[in-house]
Amino acid sequence: MTLFNLGSINIDNFYRVPHMPAPGETLAAEEHSVGLGGKGANQSVASARAGAQVRHIGAVGPEGDWCIEVLTKAGVDTRHITRAEVATGHANILIDPEGENQIILYPGANRAFSQDHVAGALSDAGPDDTLILQNETALTVEAATLAKSKGMRVIYSAAPFVAEDAKAMLSVTDMLVLNEVEAQQLTDALGVGLADLEVPVVLITKGADGAVWMEYGVETARVPAFSVTPVDTTGAGDCFIGYVAAGLDQGMSPEEAMRLGSAASAIKVTRFGTADAIPTRDEVDHFLQK
Repeated sequence: MTLFNLGSINIDNFYRVPHMPAPGETLAAEEHSVGLGGKGANQSVASARAGAQVRHIGAVGPEGDWCIEVLTKAGVDTRHITRAEVATGHANILIDPEGENQIILYPGANRAFSQDHVAGALSDAGPDDTLILQNETALTVEAATLAKSKGMRVIYSAAPFVAEDAKAMLSVTDMLVLNEVEAQQLTDALGVGLADLEVPVVLITKGADGAVWMEYGVETARVPAFSVTPVDTTGAGDCFIGYVAAGLDQGMSPEEAMRLGSAASAIKVTRFGTADAIPTRDEVDHFLQK
């Protein structure tokens, strides 16, 4: 079974700051670093490190070959990453002493590939496979519609949240992933309650309060978060989702998969960085044995 991920690939620029800047304030960063990021790339790395077979579908710009190399070294199949003329997507990330962040995102090459490219990447996918999607690329609805026609499971993270994008995805989504804020934004936009969303599974992440699994409007599983001291929360949700997707693909129950994802994200937030800070399966298993 394969996890296909139509996902963003970003170059992350990290700036450690003494506090978040106020409007009009010029603030000197205390530290700067560069790494691989993007919700898609993060989720692919997490799923691969969790032991799943992962194929990433996406694009980078002329300066993005090193991003593909990092994904490949993490165990991700990168044959369906194309090169675009526009710059690789990138994010400028401010991190304060408490580990909280602010992010400015430029989509770039993440919106510069064709429907034919996506169709070719999914040409040999089947009912045992899963398609993972987020809101940082083009063609999410088209890819999900194609995946459903092949009998694939579709996991969609409605982030960064755009109400119209989320609404368009509901009819072609098997598992909708939202954080608490996004869940409120979506239900407000639709004028319905969380239990009324017409999606088979809704997974709500609650940060330090864990995660909740709902099937057809009924809560069926809940896991707590592990208590750790965070230094950088960037990409924690992506790490969680990637591990959960891998766990489900490996036959785990929802509760088991969420516990695996919770442990992985707990480790991740104790490290600086995004994709490079995602733990291996051995690290997660050891963490769970403590």
